[in-house]
Amino acid sequence: MGISIRAYARHRGVTDTAVHKAIRAGRITPEADGTIDADRADREWARNSEAPKAGTRAKAPKVAVPEGGGDGPAALPAGGTSLLQARTVNEVVKAQTNKVRLARLKGELVDRPQAIAHVFKLARSERDAWLNWPARISAQMAAKLGVDPHTMHIALEAAVREHLQELGEMRPRVD
Repeated sequence: MGISIRAYARHRGVTDTAVHKAIRAGRITPEADGTIDADRADREWARNSEAPKAGTRAKAPKVAVPEGGGDGPAALPAGGTSLLQARTVNEVVKAQTNKVRLARLKGELVDRPQAIAHVFKLARSERDAWLNWPARISAQMAAKLGVDPHTMHIALEAAVREHLQELGEMRPRVD
């Protein structure tokens, strides 16, 4: 058996209405008989209540947020989160989202599917240029080397196709 709600309110230095509100909101849990276990309720109150706003009795504790938004949401303790921790994580996520939006507006981000399509288009145009090269250059090379132009064309084309086949086996990652 614990103490009455009014006695707990005096213990906390708050009104009994504040204690009733805390019970209804689930921030503290009364005993089965309706009384309050002061030690347990104090722990629940501290864990589940928002810190006072600036200008009230106590200064709100400063919450460390990684500079630049961090690489991910703040680490949460095991066993659940308090309202303050959940709000902190929410603010960190909002800051990160705004950072990404700003980078997109500044043109610092690119659309991944569009970038992949562009790289594919560039690679295809490079491949086509190499496939056309033996036909353009083989006659000139054959004249300089004093060999049959058709033989030179066949040799160059085979070498270019073999080289392109090797290049085609490489898979660039765009992650």
